Amino acid sequence: MELRHLRCFLAVAQELHFARAAEKLHIEQSPLSRAIKELEEELGVRLFDRNTRGTRLTRAGQTFMEHVPRVFAALTQARDSVRAVSAGYQRQLRIAVSGSISQAHLTTLLSRCREEEPDTEIRLYEVPVAQQIKGLECDLYDAGFAQSSEVGEVLFAVPAWNDPMVVAVPSRHPLLVHKKLPLEEVLRYPLVLCDPGACEGCSRQVARVLRATDLEPIVAEQVASHDLMVTLVAAGYGLGFSTEAHVSTSNHPEIVTRPLAGRTPMLTTYLIRRIGEPSETLQRFVERALVSAPGRAADEALDTSPGSSK
Repeated sequence: MELRHLRCFLAVAQELHFARAAEKLHIEQSPLSRAIKELEEELGVRLFDRNTRGTRLTRAGQTFMEHVPRVFAALTQARDSVRAVSAGYQRQLRIAVSGSISQAHLTTLLSRCREEEPDTEIRLYEVPVAQQIKGLECDLYDAGFAQSSEVGEVLFAVPAWNDPMVVAVPSRHPLLVHKKLPLEEVLRYPLVLCDPGACEGCSRQVARVLRATDLEPIVAEQVASHDLMVTLVAAGYGLGFSTEAHVSTSNHPEIVTRPLAGRTPMLTTYLIRRIGEPSETLQRFVERALVSAPGRAADEALDTSPGSSK
């Protein structure tokens, strides 16, 4: 099995169209089809079903697709590690980042790491939550940040930081007569919410807030990015849920934020890593990441017992 076989498989699996996959790879369709046939013969299975209605992955192809991206991720990390050594770094940490986590907190953390441990390179990988979890389980990443604490049996998550949740409101909206917005009033209007597939952790935390009343939310749009949420709110499609830090970063002149009335809900970002004894480099990173974490989060994060799993 050659890397060209895997590249061809990945392109077809992503496009589900041989002509588009060939164009993506800058090759003719004939050698692409031949490479897929060679791969299928070597594996002894069919990876794709092709008919007049299109191309789709077989069950074997779907299983193969779960593994192939990790092969390329491992190769990329090997290349990055070699370059890091060449650049004079002594150590490297691979940190996965998922969802719309606070840029301010991450910037502060990375700045402190560069100042206190300049010979350690930190590589960031932006991946969906599910891919982060698989990568942590397979040792593709050393730790990660996400807004979900549901991480399975071999990982555990602890709160790294909390950001107060606010409502993003168009600048000329009638709700702005309130300094703090009653949730029941907010739910009278359409909402622009995170797509559960793209922002799983954030979506789940916002859903918990919305369940505090018996009212059914009116969902106008579901979006995969914070920037699109801000754009749609500013255009009057609905109200959005975010944090002050995120809205401030967007700096949209047509957006105003208001806190919810009552106890302020928090959007929690979790640090995730494997259960077990961390390396000294990772332990120092965890300690820096959790320096402002509530309670005994830092102690829990360094706990090596399976009982610390959340």
